[in-house]
Amino acid sequence: MAKPIKIFSHEEIQHILSSHDERIIFEKTNIIPNESDLRELLHEYVDYQNINTRSVLGIDIYQYSTYGEFEQTLIPFIFKSLFASTIELCLKNHKYIFQEYDVKRINRNFISTGDGGFLIFSTPLHALLFAANFALILRVYNAYHYFPKLRNIIGGMSVRYAITHDKIYSFENNFYGRAIINCARILQRDSLNRCLIDENVHRWFTLNMEGIENLQVISIDEIANIYYFQEFDQSFLTTSKDEIFGRESTRRDGIINSDILKIGKIMSKETELSIYNLHLQISLRLRNDDDPTQEKLVTVSLGNLNTSGI
Repeated sequence: MAKPIKIFSHEEIQHILSSHDERIIFEKTNIIPNESDLRELLHEYVDYQNINTRSVLGIDIYQYSTYGEFEQTLIPFIFKSLFASTIELCLKNHKYIFQEYDVKRINRNFISTGDGGFLIFSTPLHALLFAANFALILRVYNAYHYFPKLRNIIGGMSVRYAITHDKIYSFENNFYGRAIINCARILQRDSLNRCLIDENVHRWFTLNMEGIENLQVISIDEIANIYYFQEFDQSFLTTSKDEIFGRESTRRDGIINSDILKIGKIMSKETELSIYNLHLQISLRLRNDDDPTQEKLVTVSLGNLNTSGI
């Protein structure tokens, strides 16, 4: 299970500065001070090498600014509704994988940008599953099955996704770190509504399931053998069914296709990032919670196969 996100305190940093620095100083002659003592204390306090990693899922509504002013006022509502339905779907359909999470924790780990946001998870698998379920709910909305009259008023929505895996820390109840910075940079560079991942995410899937391509054949029992999940409550494997990863591998439903291709590199804060284009096809049977007799088999794509550069 994940170690807690490191929290930096304004008061603790202020305490270090109060004994080794001056908040304001005016002297007749300006002199650059020797900061080595303060630098050493701050290095010890921050301990950057031991800041834990997290996965960040970036979701961005494509061309939000092109909607009419009236429609723009309604998009935050529909996004929040789609987001809430996705949380419910993840907690219901992936009880073993999401057993660390509840509605409050997922909402607490969400950074809103108005036309989307960044969501922090423990592993790239959590982020990818959330993106896949969001794509399913979005397709239901676009196909006039989710608030159909409101859909007709606002119009359809296209979304682009990015997933990164790197260091995350907390300060004053906000989240910061390279994972968020890199995710934002990747989203900004994409204009083709893809699902893009960085090298660290690609490496995580290679290490834990011999590559993203194996998402289409891996079983929930094999996922349970991944090192991160070994301390999880195993009873969920027998008391609940995962709607995407079955007990036996199959191509009939769940993830029926998985394609990954390296498409280029970008610079983020003087760091070069290798970017991969991910395309999944997911087939899932959705049921109407308001009327259990209504259900529909839906197949959607997460990302697309466009491999143009970034």
